[in-house]
Amino acid sequence: MLSGFIKLALASLLAGSLLSFFGITPRAVLESMGVTAEDLHNGILSAFAWATPRMLMGAVVIVPIWLVTYLLMPPRG
Repeated sequence: MLSGFIKLALASLLAGSLLSFFGITPRAVLESMGVTAEDLHNGILSAFAWATPRMLMGAVVIVPIWLVTYLLMPPRG
């Protein structure tokens, strides 16, 4: 798993370097989509505010089911 993260980081670094070589910046990409950094920030905050209570409510159901299943499983060996 660690090697996968390292490969992902190296590939991202290579892609970012290549884009930088051609003069493509994050600001230019956002402007071409008609989005400002503030719009992006507000969208991320809105998504987080929407998802957090739903994840917590789901965890109220899922975690106890997982715990009971884990405790009742036969031992591995």
